[in-house]
Amino acid sequence: MEPFISLHHILPRLIESPFTHPIDWQINKGEIWTILGNNGSGKSVLADAIRGRWRLDDGEIRYHFYEKIKQQNPKKYFGASQLIKLISFESVHSVTKFRGMYYQQRFNSQDADLAPFVSELFDGEVENKVTARQIIRLLKIEKLLNQRLIELSSGELRKLVIAKTLLSEPKLLIIDNTFAGLDADARTWVNNIFPLLNKEGIQLIFLAPSILDVPGCTTHILKISEGKVEVNTKIKQIESSTKLIHSNQLPTVNWNLVPSDSSFSLNEIVEMKDIKISYGNRVIISGINWKIKTGEKWALLGSNGSGKSTLLSYIFADNPQAYAKNMSLFERRRGTGESIWDIKKRIGFISSEMYLYYRKNLTCLEIVESGYFDSIGLYRKCNNQQQQTATYILDTLKLAHLAKRSFLKISSGEQRLVLFARSLVKNPDLLVLDEPFQGLDETNKQQCTAIIESYCSQPRKSLIFVSHYREEIPSCVNKFIDLNENISKK
Repeated sequence: MEPFISLHHILPRLIESPFTHPIDWQINKGEIWTILGNNGSGKSVLADAIRGRWRLDDGEIRYHFYEKIKQQNPKKYFGASQLIKLISFESVHSVTKFRGMYYQQRFNSQDADLAPFVSELFDGEVENKVTARQIIRLLKIEKLLNQRLIELSSGELRKLVIAKTLLSEPKLLIIDNTFAGLDADARTWVNNIFPLLNKEGIQLIFLAPSILDVPGCTTHILKISEGKVEVNTKIKQIESSTKLIHSNQLPTVNWNLVPSDSSFSLNEIVEMKDIKISYGNRVIISGINWKIKTGEKWALLGSNGSGKSTLLSYIFADNPQAYAKNMSLFERRRGTGESIWDIKKRIGFISSEMYLYYRKNLTCLEIVESGYFDSIGLYRKCNNQQQQTATYILDTLKLAHLAKRSFLKISSGEQRLVLFARSLVKNPDLLVLDEPFQGLDETNKQQCTAIIESYCSQPRKSLIFVSHYREEIPSCVNKFIDLNENISKK
């Protein structure tokens, strides 16, 4: 086999490195690898080492593919890293103009109009380059070109990032959490296009937290566990079973130690009548009628771009368009003088969009504490009780070791767990979880599910759960609304 990249006994030079043993690994031309490992195991660290982001304490990385290219084009490239690209959920910042935008901007029409159109990201390449037109057709994003970037769903953003990255003509493409934010049709589409890219000479490496997240085109697995490479083999020799935790090992929450700020006696959480979701003249969906009574547990379903996040923004008081809608929250009609903070204090919330915008350099404990004030950042000091509760929630999720670490310096899966803890910290009346399990390994999914079930066992607590995977929906959920069908049902 012709070697593409080889790692010889490497150890990345990194404070708090997850690796305790040197890594030896050879990637041959045409092979499609998935690096498999639990959250915090070091998948991203290894990917960044390959990209040249970390110096090495020991060992060597040889870029065999680049040695050939350099011989043929000695003046074109200055290093192999130019030809290696990473696609992750947060890489939207590097390939788009997302930096400087704020979380609620997409819902404020005057500010949203300042956001660029998708077509602007291609800088004329669509008209002038055959390759660009081919990629846009392949990824089926023609209809997105005339939309503003900030209007896109997380799944649509994922497609856009892939398209923009492919235009840079990488020789190696590393993709983290390949299916994050994608509905079932999009996941099938992704599984179909990656073999085509491989045939065109693009080497592929995927990063996955679970065997269930491994793309079907994978030929080889590198499994990382406990600071070292545990498995290095063809995928046919990998066990497909997932790790199940016994019920007596799952975390339990003493909700008496997580006091709720409000004394809740209302009978209705949400009532929407004939709601229409639109951007300018473009109508996404209309005629939504949805009532959530106190204590009900709902799943909100729908494909990418169906309007789920916008609908949730009406409930979480992030969208000023809600004032013009025929809807009530906590038995009060929107636009009758209520404060958005009166609404938010009753709700715990997490979404993939929040993860995208939460780039604050705070400790993980401070991130959890910000949930008391519903702020992107921490601008007020917590009292002793609040600090103790935030610490208790982190400990319950087995994240106590991250409390003093910077949120921006932990893995993406760990960041999602910290934001999940943030949504729970005030024991809200309504818990809204928009794709909370993106990027989590099976152990953490089980632990989070157990905590959600525990939360829902409390009297008069209500839940809205969003996922593109039916099997992720907690068993306590017994009501469903599907925006593709625009119906609610048991």
